[in-house]
Amino acid sequence: MRRRVGEPTADQRAQVERLSADELAALGEALLDFTGTEDLERWLRISKDSEARSDI
Repeated sequence: MRRRVGEPTADQRAQVERLSADELAALGEALLDFTGTEDLERWLRISKDSEARSDI
């Protein structure tokens, strides 16, 4: 991930560590299109929002 987007923040690392195996696989695929930490932040936010909606 560091090679693709640079050094993630501590919060971003913590969020990635909490991802399920399926979410990690999706992140791995999405990383191919990332150009910076902003892309990672956006993906994590969307993933978190999707998870919150599925809990309802």
